[in-house]
Amino acid sequence: MSESYREMPIFTRTFDFLDWLIPQTNNFPRFYRHTVTRRLLDAALDLQEALLTANTMRGRERLAHLTAADAHLSKIRVYLRLAHRRRWLNPGQYQHAGQMVAEIGKLLGGWQAVSA
Repeated sequence: MSESYREMPIFTRTFDFLDWLIPQTNNFPRFYRHTVTRRLLDAALDLQEALLTANTMRGRERLAHLTAADAHLSKIRVYLRLAHRRRWLNPGQYQHAGQMVAEIGKLLGGWQAVSA
């Protein structure tokens, strides 16, 4: 590996997003904790895992894991939008989450372009 995962900004940004997201979901309604909340957190954790796995791969395998990470990021966007619409996230929280997700998306897109 030319760069360790600790040196790549995408890993830092994704970890920071997870660190912010987990306590936010504690404020979601209890009724939805085993459905929407679980799916949001699973998508975020799956994103992190796909990125970590992609970092250990090369060629087509890496690109496949980066594509999976992109799919997880799309799910996160949908669940965040739903959480905002249901007022589980206030406008400021939603904007902050959106900025973090957008930055992760740009970093991921750059990595995909280099790996293609």
